[in-house]
Amino acid sequence: MRHGMNSRRFDRPTDARLALFRGLVTDLLKHEQIKTTEAKAKTIRGMAEKMITLGKSGSLPARRRVLGYVYDKDVAGKVFDELATRYADRPGGYTRIIKLGPRLGDGALLVQLELV
Repeated sequence: MRHGMNSRRFDRPTDARLALFRGLVTDLLKHEQIKTTEAKAKTIRGMAEKMITLGKSGSLPARRRVLGYVYDKDVAGKVFDELATRYADRPGGYTRIIKLGPRLGDGALLVQLELV
């Protein structure tokens, strides 16, 4: 039973899993849409929304937290310059998941995760 288990492990050690999440969030914020599996999209959705919320605050500690999480400095600048102004009046829900269907190789459900 899954009592008390809060996250998906994706059959990876912790450091590799967190690096995967950071890479997916960076790519989502850079390209504003990515295609991935449903489980990965549901996992990183909250992390990406947290980065945009930090960008909306605009403070120096928030900028340092985003720079510490996102791999690319240009993407961190984009969060504070473009995305924060775009979602300034929106209280949350910056992402959308669109189901694309199963992947041909293994049948995993593919989705497109995009910024609204």
